[in-house]
Amino acid sequence: MSVCLAVDIGGTKIAAALVDCTTSHIIERCQIATPKTQQPAILSAALESLLIPFIAQADFVAVASTGIINNGILTALNPTNLGGLNRFELVDCIYKITQLPTYAINDAQAAAWYEFISLNPNSNTDNMLFITISTGIGGGLVLNQQLQTGARGISGHIGHTVVNANGPLCGCGRQGCIEKVASGTAIGEIGTSLFNHLCSGQDVYQLALEGNSAALNIIHSSAAAVAELIANLTITLDLDTVVIGGSVGLAPNYCNYIQQYLNEKPELYRPRIILAQSGGDAGLLGAASWFAQQQTH
Repeated sequence: MSVCLAVDIGGTKIAAALVDCTTSHIIERCQIATPKTQQPAILSAALESLLIPFIAQADFVAVASTGIINNGILTALNPTNLGGLNRFELVDCIYKITQLPTYAINDAQAAAWYEFISLNPNSNTDNMLFITISTGIGGGLVLNQQLQTGARGISGHIGHTVVNANGPLCGCGRQGCIEKVASGTAIGEIGTSLFNHLCSGQDVYQLALEGNSAALNIIHSSAAAVAELIANLTITLDLDTVVIGGSVGLAPNYCNYIQQYLNEKPELYRPRIILAQSGGDAGLLGAASWFAQQQTH
């Protein structure tokens, strides 16, 4: 039995798990809060404390991480998201801790792969897009049944696709990126401006669920932008299926709103829309599965 030490590094938590690569079963799991400071030495120490108990039972390490993973180095299109961690030598850091073969991909890419292999074998899906709509917006692409990571690790980074050329300035340097227009953070920023008090995306969504028409308009605007993005990528990539995940994407009615706006478009622009099924461990399981497969080829 091959056992993977899977690691999922996000903005709020870092999870680690031993995964049976044959069954994709999690044997043991633990998580810690992501250190608030973004000093590389502090992140390294946190990773060491989390991973050491698992090392003796693992054959290799597979990492799913926020940001762009290029040759084992963690960067970001929006460097302010990572602060002191920008250009963090992630794979090298974890190898030094574990002394095990270590591989890494973006967390949305990993989740996309796990959602793809979890689809019903009769779904007839060759080309799938996974979108996570949460604090930010991320994505992963499976084309011709193969996960796309890209030569520089940026494949699927749809959060920085422009949907409004006159929209607000994004941290990546462009105007009107969908992350700046439709994410949970963007929903909160629009609500804060409209209601004249500090709002989170969750606050605005709750107001919408309670029937506040202005808040509901903000949510609809977000869903319409995501539908536009899906339509553009479908006609570009010939998508069969789009899987929607993330705290906003899985919120009550949100996926229905996306479907509503897609239904207004010609049929060629309307792939099958389904909700993500794998939950919070999709990144862990996807990274383990993807790199286990690579080792057998």
